[in-house]
Amino acid sequence: MTELTDLTAVQLVDAFSKGEISPVDATRAALRRARDVQPTVNAFVRIDSDEALAQAEASTERWRRGEPRGLVDGVPVSVKDILLQRGGPTLRGSKTVSAAGAWDEDAPSVARLREHGAVFIGKTTTPEFGWKGVTDSPQSGITRNPYDPARTAGGSSGGGAAAVALGAAPVSLGTDGGGSVRIPGSFCGIFALKPTYGRVPLYPASAFGTLAHVGPMTRDAADAALLMDVISGPDWRDWSQLAPVEGSFRAGIEGGVRGLRIAYSPSLGNQVAVRPVVAAAVRRAVESLAAQGAYVEEADPDFTDPVEAFHTLWFSGAARVVQHLPPDRRKLLDAGLQEICAQGARSSALDYLAAVDVRMELGRRMGRFHETYDLLVTPTLPITAFEAGAEVPKGSGHRRWTGWTPFTYPFNMTQQPAATVPCGVDRDGLPIGVQIVAARHADALVLRAAHALYEAGGAEIAPPAVG
Repeated sequence: MTELTDLTAVQLVDAFSKGEISPVDATRAALRRARDVQPTVNAFVRIDSDEALAQAEASTERWRRGEPRGLVDGVPVSVKDILLQRGGPTLRGSKTVSAAGAWDEDAPSVARLREHGAVFIGKTTTPEFGWKGVTDSPQSGITRNPYDPARTAGGSSGGGAAAVALGAAPVSLGTDGGGSVRIPGSFCGIFALKPTYGRVPLYPASAFGTLAHVGPMTRDAADAALLMDVISGPDWRDWSQLAPVEGSFRAGIEGGVRGLRIAYSPSLGNQVAVRPVVAAAVRRAVESLAAQGAYVEEADPDFTDPVEAFHTLWFSGAARVVQHLPPDRRKLLDAGLQEICAQGARSSALDYLAAVDVRMELGRRMGRFHETYDLLVTPTLPITAFEAGAEVPKGSGHRRWTGWTPFTYPFNMTQQPAATVPCGVDRDGLPIGVQIVAARHADALVLRAAHALYEAGGAEIAPPAVG
């Protein structure tokens, strides 16, 4: 018998509509799973049992009357503790943020989910202010990988990815400024999408500027399409949001990949050392796309690693986040965050604008690349999950998290849609992800290609060890 915690959001909504299960049933199961796995993986900052059950009971009554509020009425969701959710504090992984206050406002994506009847089961963990690609913080400790608790879940949306992988709600809202939904998505064996910048409204504006995106972390691409139909709704508080979506992300997801022109770049032109087991799994995913009728060619985008420009933009943003803190409060910050803030504070306006120039040139090159290719496929990461509590793998020689994430942050700089899809496991049973990238505004194409991998069975991996 299928466990309720194994059902996707799409399956739950279908079961609600048929009266086979109720939102209360689904919420109780998700809350039970969240409480059971929390001591091992530490995915949640807060689990809101009473409030979630009250929302589920109201949803159950709406379904009983045949009057669901929206597309995800009754579906349990979790929210990264970077995004505002009214009724409780958003501490952002930091001891420098006070829990006092009204906390009476939802972020745009949270507001859209609430309007559609979602059930909020809790807030998930983040590194302090979402600054790095793993999830540990002074405020909430270390979040661990559901496939091996000795390993990291990735970050910065690590809590949400672990929660989805373990069935503690089928969907989670995350943020992605340099790979922060795709990194943990890859490490935890789930689907995650960084949409085109502005496709999902964001408020308050991120100090990391237009690098920061909001995106869904889900069991599969179909759930992400459903969530995108909800969270892409307009919100006047985001001055940089895109025009409303025409049509539905769900409508075209079954289109397949036949005839699409796909560039496969296994190492960004030999710039990245990829573990052989990762390279082999990604190649199998690419072969699956080719077998489904896509025109696949091994081709590399025309750019060199923009990491120094990314660091200027990212570290300056981090410095801005903590600028208001007096010296005694700054001592409470993560030591690594203190380091990058100090570096970012030394950047001049001219340094920042030079990094913007690099970013604009990168965007131009990728725009030209997509004149030839509909999609770019790469590994999501060159490695699988490493030891928990470390910013970089032991013995890697990397100084910062960007050293092992070279496939992710370039596409925050270009604002393109990019997703990770599970495509296998390594010898230790740790998940491997394949990244699918499209031109700006072609989010639906990314979802379509990802869904084709799921439909072909190329995204099936064993369930997590925990839980």
